[in-house]
Amino acid sequence: MSTGIAFLKGHGTENDFVIVPDPENAVELSPAAVAALCDRRAGIGGDGVLHVVRSAAHPEARAMAADAEWFMDYRNGDGSVAEMCGNGVRVFARYLRHAGLVAEGDLAVATRGGVKSVHIAKDGDITVGMGRARLPEGDVAVSVGTHVWPARNVNMGNPHAVAFVDDLADAGDLLSAPPFHPAAAYPDGVNVEFVADRGPGHVA
Repeated sequence: MSTGIAFLKGHGTENDFVIVPDPENAVELSPAAVAALCDRRAGIGGDGVLHVVRSAAHPEARAMAADAEWFMDYRNGDGSVAEMCGNGVRVFARYLRHAGLVAEGDLAVATRGGVKSVHIAKDGDITVGMGRARLPEGDVAVSVGTHVWPARNVNMGNPHAVAFVDDLADAGDLLSAPPFHPAAAYPDGVNVEFVADRGPGHVA
């Protein structure tokens, strides 16, 4: 007998998420279940899952419960666990407000990347204090086909590899995860961003 999972869909700055409200952490979300939910052909479709849990109910967040009532248990679309997602935090906070679980104003949200400060304005705009970016040392490269680019390590609570390219077309379809080197640089995976310089004050 299959068990249904209550969900909503949320969108923020061209990212979309499956939202699973589960205050008491009663829903078991296996990697396979998350990947199935995020499948754009056979599932609901999304870049990831926002599992909405009270911090006190989740073993990874209990230590943050005194500072943040709610924990964003974020999963990537492939089912893997992720530390943080900036757009995800905004959508997460929007859901909490929509559900009447929090009020307008300042809100603390627990994530695997630490507690994030969120502000919910009267007009509905939501901003997140991401904190100062960390720039870990180390040489990293990403590749697509025969193209190889050096990348900069950037950590915003989760790891990013940022590579500047002359032409975004060289970065491939952006739907497949590009290989990175050395593999040991990101043992739990990494978000890869390709950036093209479009002139003063403008990148793509």
